[in-house]
Amino acid sequence: MDDRGALVALIEAAYRQHGHLVLRRARRLLGNEQDAREILQDVFASLLDAPGQLDGKGPLVSWLYGATTHACLNRIRDRKNRLRLLDTHVAPMQEESAAPRAEQALLTRELLARLPVDLAQVAVHYYSDEMTHEEIARVMGCSRRHVGDLLERLKATLSEQMREGSSSP
Repeated sequence: MDDRGALVALIEAAYRQHGHLVLRRARRLLGNEQDAREILQDVFASLLDAPGQLDGKGPLVSWLYGATTHACLNRIRDRKNRLRLLDTHVAPMQEESAAPRAEQALLTRELLARLPVDLAQVAVHYYSDEMTHEEIARVMGCSRRHVGDLLERLKATLSEQMREGSSSP
């Protein structure tokens, strides 16, 4: 078996073993099965295209978790632009019973889309996943101190956005 064949076999094995984790993570962040499945494919396809991404990055599961989060946040940012365009042309249609939960999920995704990538990642890991600073540092590939700094910046950014939102007419 040549090097490419060995790589494909390794990635196929990783897909079978850890694909469900990537899919579950993407579903949770995106709230959409189709988008989650696309992220699953994108994450593993990126390994085929650039296997060097894993060099020195620690355990595969940690890398997959971080890569999935990053891909989902990018998808949310792209979706925000599409939603903004749709909102100007099409009135949203929701069932009343689903409206509060769907509205909250949409607001959360919009908030994440406005944050810089590193702050959005730390927000998801800390508040949604309830990870410790050490766990976040491992997934993001940085120090625990940097995670603390990011959380402080996140709190300041959110406070600033809340002040701006409450002062608008």
